[in-house]
Amino acid sequence: MSRALQVNDREKTAARLLNSSARNSYDPEVDVDWDAPLADGKPYIPFKRSSLYGTHLWDRLSEEQRIELTKHEFASIASNGLWFEVLLMQMLLKEFYNSDPRTNHAQYALTEVADECRHSTMFAKAVDRIGAPAYGPLPLLHRGGRILPAVLRGPSAYASILVAEEILDRFQRDQMYDEDVQPLVRMVNRIHVLEEARHVTFAREEVVRRMAECNAAERAYHQYWTALVSYCICLSLINPHVYKAVGIRPRDGYQAAWANPGFLDTLHWGGEKIMAFLDEAGLVGKPGMRWWKKANLIR
Repeated sequence: MSRALQVNDREKTAARLLNSSARNSYDPEVDVDWDAPLADGKPYIPFKRSSLYGTHLWDRLSEEQRIELTKHEFASIASNGLWFEVLLMQMLLKEFYNSDPRTNHAQYALTEVADECRHSTMFAKAVDRIGAPAYGPLPLLHRGGRILPAVLRGPSAYASILVAEEILDRFQRDQMYDEDVQPLVRMVNRIHVLEEARHVTFAREEVVRRMAECNAAERAYHQYWTALVSYCICLSLINPHVYKAVGIRPRDGYQAAWANPGFLDTLHWGGEKIMAFLDEAGLVGKPGMRWWKKANLIR
């Protein structure tokens, strides 16, 4: 394992993150102006990040339809982000269940759960405010999510958390200062990015510590499950039913999106930072390579 991935003492890191949480946390109920009017003529994600941007289906859409599609794509990403947060909370509570509650590490796990509760509320309120459905994942993925807290443990649990958080973080950092994007979306993104930075530090250090303890068989197990879950994360971001909002059959929209070099480039771009880290940590290997490539996180 690379020396660049040496980590700090677990208790010291947790104490620092607890102090940061006490100083810099947000309450979406009061820190977001939910009554502010939505801006006319502004997309909800940048056009270039739409799954259909650059396709023949995109060319057929009017400006108003393109904005409408980005609204529903944002709703899909936000409601799937909420789904990721719920799975994350289950895994963190599972960790806490077996921890000494007196430790900083255990207490930070609870603090992160509290953060994620607020984020889930914020995503839900944002989707409701823009008047779109809470798409969430497709039924098969939703059912599969129920088993994740049982099969993911140790490095693969934290690594899967990181893939979801860091892909969303890359998207949100790209948007939060973009004045062409809806102000409400930018504010939601800003709050999430600021608080997720702590969660990423916590999870990255846990991945490094726990991978250092793995034998070859355990390493292969975690490589496979991290890759499979990462593929499901990428697959779930844009629910095919969003396309119905602009008169496109879900099957046609899905096929066009997953054949769209621009969308595949966006997925690859979204995963660049986390994939570099996972590779260094030893979580990218042959057992999961098929899923990494299907997700377009590795080419």
